[in-house]
Amino acid sequence: MKFGKRLKQQVQETLPDWRDKFLSYKELKKLVRLISSAPPFSYGSVEYGKAEAEFMRLLNSEIDKFNTFFMEQEEDFIIRHEELKQRIQKVIDTWGPSGSQPSEAEYKEQMRKIRKNIINFHGEMVLLENYSNINYTGLAKILKKYDKRTGGLLRLPFIQKVLEQPFFITDLVSKLVKQCEYMIETVFPVEEEERVKEGREAITVAGEGIFRNTIAALMTMQEIRRGSSTYSHFSLPPLNLPDSDLIQSLQLNSPIPIV
Repeated sequence: MKFGKRLKQQVQETLPDWRDKFLSYKELKKLVRLISSAPPFSYGSVEYGKAEAEFMRLLNSEIDKFNTFFMEQEEDFIIRHEELKQRIQKVIDTWGPSGSQPSEAEYKEQMRKIRKNIINFHGEMVLLENYSNINYTGLAKILKKYDKRTGGLLRLPFIQKVLEQPFFITDLVSKLVKQCEYMIETVFPVEEEERVKEGREAITVAGEGIFRNTIAALMTMQEIRRGSSTYSHFSLPPLNLPDSDLIQSLQLNSPIPIV
């Protein structure tokens, strides 16, 4: 699948509020076509200069857009992660076996709600990792087109700049994802039948369910990071998904295997 179609599909699969935050790939592609189709004698002309300037302006504007959105989401995730930990502790202190108001029924009910919240939270963080991956890939591809069609040498210096941008550095989000998976598997152990049932319930959520979006994101991440004949030092490394119960539950309910 061509990248433009993959990006369009991913935008459709993501959360509604995120859809205008992705790379303006189509607009950048049009500008590359406009620049590369200019007659040789027009290089350096006012029209050519305007197209070049607009291309660079849009590239830098996209970087700013990615960074702003990514950092806002990252900050929100940090806060929500801490709130979830506090909720768990409060339930244990209140309705747990040694709590102030021991109640097995209430304890299980509250923990069930928190577990679903954590699964949704985990899904959103996976979507943000995918957001970083697919936008980086789009930038690398559009810069490759630019260099190939114009004879320019923009890709290398621009990608070096991108590698230092906040939206590309996903270490913190990846750490939170792993902590969520650990929390699910240790604080909320469930039987296989219950895990499959919960997964089926989640995937039947109408329309924009986070569960469905997470599956789409994982599949896209694996596809764009898969090694190929065109693999280069600009490519992202292959994605190795963890062998966790949470990932397994996603795979069990996906129509296409994720791993």
